[in-house]
Amino acid sequence: MLSTARHAHHTDVVVVGAGIAGLMAAHRLTSAGVGVTVLEAGPRVGGRMVTDDVDGFRLDRVGPLLTTSYAELRRNPGLDGLVLRSFAPGALLHSDGRYVRTGEPGSVRGAFTMARALASAPRNPAASLDQARLGAALTRLAATPAQRLLTREERTAREALTARLPARTVEGFLRPLLAALLGDPDLTTSRRVADLALRAFARGRLCVPEGGSDAVPALLAATLPPGTVRTGVRVAEVSANGVMTEGHGGFGCRSVVVATGARTAAELLPGLRAPGFHAVTVLHHTAPAAPTSEPVLVLESDPGGPVAHSAVMSAVDPTRAPRGRTLVTSTVLGTPPDDADRRVRKHLATLYGTSTDEWELLGMHHTRDAIPAMPPPYDPRRPVRLLAGLYVCGDHRDAGTPQSALLSGRRAAHALLTDLGVPSHRETPPLDAVA
Repeated sequence: MLSTARHAHHTDVVVVGAGIAGLMAAHRLTSAGVGVTVLEAGPRVGGRMVTDDVDGFRLDRVGPLLTTSYAELRRNPGLDGLVLRSFAPGALLHSDGRYVRTGEPGSVRGAFTMARALASAPRNPAASLDQARLGAALTRLAATPAQRLLTREERTAREALTARLPARTVEGFLRPLLAALLGDPDLTTSRRVADLALRAFARGRLCVPEGGSDAVPALLAATLPPGTVRTGVRVAEVSANGVMTEGHGGFGCRSVVVATGARTAAELLPGLRAPGFHAVTVLHHTAPAAPTSEPVLVLESDPGGPVAHSAVMSAVDPTRAPRGRTLVTSTVLGTPPDDADRRVRKHLATLYGTSTDEWELLGMHHTRDAIPAMPPPYDPRRPVRLLAGLYVCGDHRDAGTPQSALLSGRRAAHALLTDLGVPSHRETPPLDAVA
């Protein structure tokens, strides 16, 4: 326990980390009248949801894909001003030199449309049966409560999907889709988490925040009282009654919420296990002309090429590029090759069917700890209360998505307010809010 005599600053609650989980927790706590200080080691808020401005282009460092069905994006007052830019319904699947348009998600009818489109140019006579099975599976997921999905027997996503669908359907469509949503091309993720991700996709449309992913933390930070967030302050030691920082003294408090990345949280909280991670590299190019005017997500089904998915982001969200300019954003999973730009542009030439010789690289960012690995058995509702006065939140406590990071921040705030005996204006989120 840290001595209060060492504390130069005092507040009700210290939140360590100004990513979206920490900012959501701070928003909920200040809304309940609790004094909060948020300490962020980096120069700005956002954690991994950071967007760089390069010559008028807005370039996400990780570029997470959201869906319009995410409850946490719809129901939180702190995000009332968030504008979501949707992709065209479904996705464009590149497989064996062909393109297959998936159908429109968001309804039971849409799930069957996706299956029908996937099998629209089959090479196997069993495709009609494939489409029926896939359509039925997506329809059931869209209609199944999240709480029921979380009680299913645990196994890997690959094992669960291939047990009920043909391997060619899993490999040809579900694997590249889940790779885009969860960063796991090998389908080693818990089937519960994968089912939640597919359910969210089937119930909504893929989307991104207007202006860049940093719009989410920026809106949350704007709801906090002036002076709540202090950047450039690194916390070195944590206890239930305060924290010690490197060069900024101690902060005494009644409770601490650790809302850092999983590795830092494990360093600050001995006994907390740090998960493995899926690495992501995002490359941004500008081109003399847009390879397509459609705001469509292009998924790569064939193995071998470095690009997992790509989109003309200036068509999805025109605010991310100067007027009349083209922005193409592509994602490579795992460790990128040494000559990443050359190999990615070569692959993009195949994906878009056009020369990329004159495309210019605007930015490339590799994130080693981009998405937590969630192999089975995995609990998407991991505890956020470690003991009275000490809490932890982040996507590593839930289902690994930005939606779940927000949800974990809300759960941590609710647990803290309950321990303090402070009435919370909202109940703890239902299990159905995870997708």
